[in-house]
Amino acid sequence: MKKLLTRLAKYYHFFYLSLIFIVSITILFFIFPSENRYKYEFQKGMPWKHETLIAPFNFSILKTDAEIKSEKDSLLKNYLPYFSIDSIVLREKTQAFRSAILSFADSLRKQNQHIDTPKLIQVFEKYYRSGILAKSPDSYPELAGKKGLIRVYGNKAERVPIDSICSMKSAYQNLIDTFKILTGKHYPDFTSSIRLNDYIAEDLHYDELINQNELNRLNSTISLASGMVQAGERIIFQGDLVGPREYQILESLKRAYETRRGDNFELLLVIIGKIIIISSCFLLLFLYLLYYRREIFDHKRKLTFILFMVVLMSFLAGFAGKSNHINIYVIPMAILPILVRIFFDSRTAIYTLMATTLLIGYFAPNNYEYMLLQIVAGIVSVFSLNKLHRRSHLVFTAIYVFIAYASTYLALSLVQEGNLQTINWNALEWFGTNALLVLLAYPLIYIFEKIFGFVSDVTLMELSNTSSQPLLRKLAKEAPGTFQHSQQVANLAQAVIQRIGGNPLLVYTGALYHDIGKTANAEYFIENQAMGMNPHDRIDHKNSASIIINHVNAGVKLARKYKLPEVLISFITTHHGTTQANYFYKMYQNENPESEIDIKDFTYPGPLPHSKETSVVMIIDGIEAASRSLKEKTHESLKELIENMVEQKIKSGQLQNAELTFRDISILKATLLDELINVYHARIAYPK
Repeated sequence: MKKLLTRLAKYYHFFYLSLIFIVSITILFFIFPSENRYKYEFQKGMPWKHETLIAPFNFSILKTDAEIKSEKDSLLKNYLPYFSIDSIVLREKTQAFRSAILSFADSLRKQNQHIDTPKLIQVFEKYYRSGILAKSPDSYPELAGKKGLIRVYGNKAERVPIDSICSMKSAYQNLIDTFKILTGKHYPDFTSSIRLNDYIAEDLHYDELINQNELNRLNSTISLASGMVQAGERIIFQGDLVGPREYQILESLKRAYETRRGDNFELLLVIIGKIIIISSCFLLLFLYLLYYRREIFDHKRKLTFILFMVVLMSFLAGFAGKSNHINIYVIPMAILPILVRIFFDSRTAIYTLMATTLLIGYFAPNNYEYMLLQIVAGIVSVFSLNKLHRRSHLVFTAIYVFIAYASTYLALSLVQEGNLQTINWNALEWFGTNALLVLLAYPLIYIFEKIFGFVSDVTLMELSNTSSQPLLRKLAKEAPGTFQHSQQVANLAQAVIQRIGGNPLLVYTGALYHDIGKTANAEYFIENQAMGMNPHDRIDHKNSASIIINHVNAGVKLARKYKLPEVLISFITTHHGTTQANYFYKMYQNENPESEIDIKDFTYPGPLPHSKETSVVMIIDGIEAASRSLKEKTHESLKELIENMVEQKIKSGQLQNAELTFRDISILKATLLDELINVYHARIAYPK
């Protein structure tokens, strides 16, 4: 059982890789379309580079989107909207008016006077049966540009001109004018007895349900095809130019081919092909990480993040591709390389972008166009965002992404269409939306930092702020000499990294925190001691070494207490590597020449630095401290010090895991010499 557990622990990373590999392939398998894929690639305006194409089966020539839109617009232009008369309003108002006018007529008869009551009622009911709108017909958007409408009353529908329809205001005025004539001398008594406003109401309404059903019916009558191609008919010769007509026929054949369902064996072959395509793209990404970014390949969270981003962007693109309301170019693919660039490096960002674009290009419309646009925009985003120290950097990147999309798209359109009129200018709206969505990278950086434990330049800037970070303020207050030393190391390390390559902000921030453990016993470190006061004089050299060495472990505990990222804690653990506290070791050895000494009691716990940044901090930490003790800080003395200390680090094996080359070492020496000469430059001797 113990052997089994040991083997499982040994191969745990392999099992984990296999698991996320299978899970990623499975998710993408269901994202990919299940239909067959057309084997020919073609572009409008370009020659047909394949063999002469013969129609393999009968298929319809589909109309273009512009043709279908034109037919729909024509239908809408000639379409008359339906307005229904509300029979309840008609009945209630006409009955109320009938009762009121009959009562008025009875009062006149008592005075032996008469009016034409049936005529008044007939005129009133005629207006209601014609229909009364709440507002003027001109104010209805449904009636804009229309000369008539369809009036629905019960089961009857009739076309009526707009001019014959009254609004409540015009109906009131017309009835007043008519009643004035019909009532004659009795009009004053009529108006005082009957308030006509009380009987005028809207009874003609735009019928949403009827109109929607009718529009759907009309749209269904539009044919999506403009002809047929018979099996065996020649479609295009090899070398012929793919014009608009040929392009539409080829697109129709492609769609017909991809929607055809084969037998079970053909479906099985499609499934196998999909799995091979997805696996190949993932394999290319894995091989790149294995051979060129091993630190990512061996780091589970980093590897999981990259695969998660690939699957996420593929899912979003697949969702947009299947949706009728979202264009695939709205999906901000540039977010993928931006986030990978911020957390890792530019080469990994571009390689991940290409692998993802190849995957999505399988099912994206106009595969070549899609892949070209995404690769160009993605690479532009990587190179334009070489740092993210301010939010404005991301804003400018979004602008550059839009320019890259727009210029590449217009260039392709000019090649395909040959004129400006037929270019789909709506695509610029998609690219604009895409560029705006790129700004989501800023909050996503914070989210992914918390989920995966990454550290971005934005976080490093916050952590390197000596006036706001409590741990740095603690260091400045309790160990001011160490604080000054840390700042000097940070400045020197940043200057070196800027010349040999690496993350200047990371090395600067790591150097600021590398000695925070000295706050536990600040007075035991010479840079914090007052003149003539050395607490080491009162204790054993072995205990002194223990206190000095313990500042590494104390720093780690303090860093975890203040929740510093692991990448900064690595500067604390590695800045002395596995070197010895030589001074106390020699002193203890001199005082105890006959006793057996355990070298581990005088050795730092390590580990050795493993990156450019941590290695540079280790080298500079010792050189900066030693340079302070030089009596004469001349060019020769500083050069000799740097040469000796670097050589000592190399011989003792402290840099064996570092990513430094001989060229990097040479640049480091030259840069340190220049910087230290500037720090300790000669000053004029002022008179007393």
